[in-house]
Amino acid sequence: MWGFLPLYYRELDHVSVLDVLAHRGLWALAFVALIVTVLRRWSLVWAAVTNRRSLGILAVTGVLIASNWGGFIYAVANDLVLDASLGYFINPLMSVALGVVLLGERLNRAQQIAIALAALGVLNEIILLGDVPWIALFLASSFAAYGYLRKTVNVESIDGLFVEMAVLAPLMVGYLIVSGGPLLGFGGVDALTIALLLGTGPFTAIPLLLFAAGARRVSLATVGILQFIAPSIMFLIAVLHFREPFALANALTFAGIWLGLAVFAWDALRGR
Repeated sequence: MWGFLPLYYRELDHVSVLDVLAHRGLWALAFVALIVTVLRRWSLVWAAVTNRRSLGILAVTGVLIASNWGGFIYAVANDLVLDASLGYFINPLMSVALGVVLLGERLNRAQQIAIALAALGVLNEIILLGDVPWIALFLASSFAAYGYLRKTVNVESIDGLFVEMAVLAPLMVGYLIVSGGPLLGFGGVDALTIALLLGTGPFTAIPLLLFAAGARRVSLATVGILQFIAPSIMFLIAVLHFREPFALANALTFAGIWLGLAVFAWDALRGR
C-alpha cells in the first residue's frame, strides 16, 4: 500500500503541497479517532497526553512525520518519485548511522560495508549528475529521526499517531482557513478532489495499522527486509509508469544503494 501511494497523490498534483499535507493530517486524525473509539483505546491516548515526556516527544515526532509526508507529496507533485524511492531505500542505513551518532553504537564489518556502499552511491549522484539528491536525503533522515524518537516513548503507533496529529491540528486548520476560507479549501473544487483529500486519512492510517500488527508477528530482521518492498514499487512506478529519466548515473547510484542493502539484509538474517 505504501509503495502505490505515488499513484494516489499524483491525482492530487493540482492541489498545493501544503493543502494536501494539511488535509492528510486532519483526516488521518479523524480516521484514527474512529479507530481509537472502536478499539476503546481512549484511556491509552489520555495516558500519553498526560505524560509530559511522552507528549513532548510526540509533538516533535508529529513535526517530523508531517515534514516527511510533505517531502513525499512534494516529490510526487514534481516528478521526483525516483528520488523518493531512493530516500526510502537509504532509510534503514540512515537509521543505523543515527544509532552510531546518537547512541554511540558500534558497527560490525558488514554494516560498515553497507553504509560505505550507500555513501558511494549518493556520492556518485553528486559527481556524475552534479546534483545533491536532497529530497532523498531529507526523506531518509526525517523518517530515521522519527523512528528513533518513537522508540524512546512507550506509546503504540495508533495512539501515538492520534496525539501527533492532534498537536498539529490547530496549525493545519489555521492554515486551511487562511488559504482556503472557512470551507477548508473544499469550496469550488470538484467531487473527485474532495473524495481524494478525504481519502488521505484512511490511506495514511490503514497501512500503519497493518504494519504495526505485522511487526508483532515476525522478527525484526524480516520487518527490515520487507520494508524494501515499498521503495521497490515506487522505483518501478517512477521508471515504468511516470517515465522519469533514468540514466547510467542513476543506475550506478541505485546499484550502490542496493548492494549496501543486500549486505545489510544478509547481515540481519545471519544474526537472527
